[in-house]
Formats: sequence, structure tokens, C-alpha cells
Amino acid sequence: MIELKNVNKFFGERQVLKEIDATFLPGVCNLIIGASGGGKSVLVKCMVGLEVPTSGEVLFGNQNFHSLEYEEKKELRKEIGMLFQGTALFDSLTVEQNVEFPLLMFGNMTKQERQDRVAYCLNRVNLSHAYGKYPSEISGGMKKRVGIARAIALNIKYLFCDEPNSGLDPLTSRVIDNLLAEITREFNITTIINSHDMKTVLDIGEHIVFMHQGQKWWEGSKEEMKAAQQDNAELRAFIEASV
Repeated sequence: MIELKNVNKFFGERQVLKEIDATFLPGVCNLIIGASGGGKSVLVKCMVGLEVPTSGEVLFGNQNFHSLEYEEKKELRKEIGMLFQGTALFDSLTVEQNVEFPLLMFGNMTKQERQDRVAYCLNRVNLSHAYGKYPSEISGGMKKRVGIARAIALNIKYLFCDEPNSGLDPLTSRVIDNLLAEITREFNITTIINSHDMKTVLDIGEHIVFMHQGQKWWEGSKEEMKAAQQDNAELRAFIEASV
């Protein structure tokens, strides 16, 4: 579980996150939704350590990430996987080498153990046939699946996904959504998905955080969201504009 306690973020005099309190649950798909410029991406960056909150706490279990020493942060980062919007695959590496990369960087496996883990991860995302291909030789949907395989290579506890359906057709988007939901349940991962795709929210969203103008405007389950929008004009407006 990840908890945010009174998280604020300023860039100069501009405040982009305002007193954020939120909880992200293990074993479910947690969705951060909201319009562009609402603070979603900055919030995720503060959670994974790409930005430092001006004040407040980001708790992984009972550990405040931003108060940890360097070596402690390094150990925690081994439990965090990231699926980037643009996949961020290395063009000069094959699919197999891309998935193996975090194992070389952060693991202490033998070569055979790495090969076995890569094989497992690629098989899990249905890409056993793509070992020797380069990113330029595969489709956008396949790149996303390679990104997922790389993200789970280290037996992670936390998975962050930035707009995982960006640039994908509706059918491929549903494949990625279903794969993320399956992996989340299978490995009991705390999955956080930054998205404005309401189809994703309605299909796999289980715990929802709605951001509006740098604030957490609403938080709850998908079922609660359907009822809450009747009394929450901003939430209702976002949902109606997104479907």
C-alpha cells in the first residue's frame, strides 16, 4: 500500500499539488484521473522519486520514501516498476535485452537465472516469439507489452503506468488493460495508472483518485464514483467529456 499525507509541490511560486491525502491499495488497479494540467503526472513523479515534494510524506508501507538514505531508496526502487507513456525502450537493444536490462542493473542473478526470468516475463505477456526483434521491428502494442515485461522483471511490489494506452487503437488498448489487471491480481501488486481514458477506468479501475486543479477532488471505488458524480460537478464534467 502507498499513502500520501499532505503532499504539496511548488515550482517557484506556482503550487501544482495542494495538500494531497490519498491511499493506493495493493492487489488492485488504482487509477489517477483528471484533465490535463490537473497535477496527475507531477503526483506520480513525486511518488516514484523523479520529483521531491515541497512538503508532505510518500509512504511505501511504513517507509517515507523521501526521508530514506540513498542505499535505502535504492533497495526500495528495486520493488518499483514503471511503464512509461512512450515505453522508453532502448532502440539498440533487442526485446530480450530490454527485459534483461533491470536484472543486470539491480539484480545479482546468474546468466542462466536472468535468461529464465526473461523467458518467464516475455511468455507472461505473450511475446515468446519476439526475443531477437528490435523495438523498431514491432508494433506499438507489442512495445507496451515489452515495457510491462521489463517492469515486472524484478518481482516488483509497485507498478506505475503513465497513460499506458496512449497511441493505441481501442482493441489493443483493451489488451493492455486486461494484461495490467491480470498481473496486478496475480502478483498482488499495488498498481497506479495515470489515465484520462474512461474506458480503462470503467473496465479495470477499482480504486479511483480524481485530480482537479492540483487537488485531490474525490477518491473511492468505481461503484462509488458512479453515484458521486451526481453531486460532484467537476467529476461529472470530466466523465461526460471523456466518454
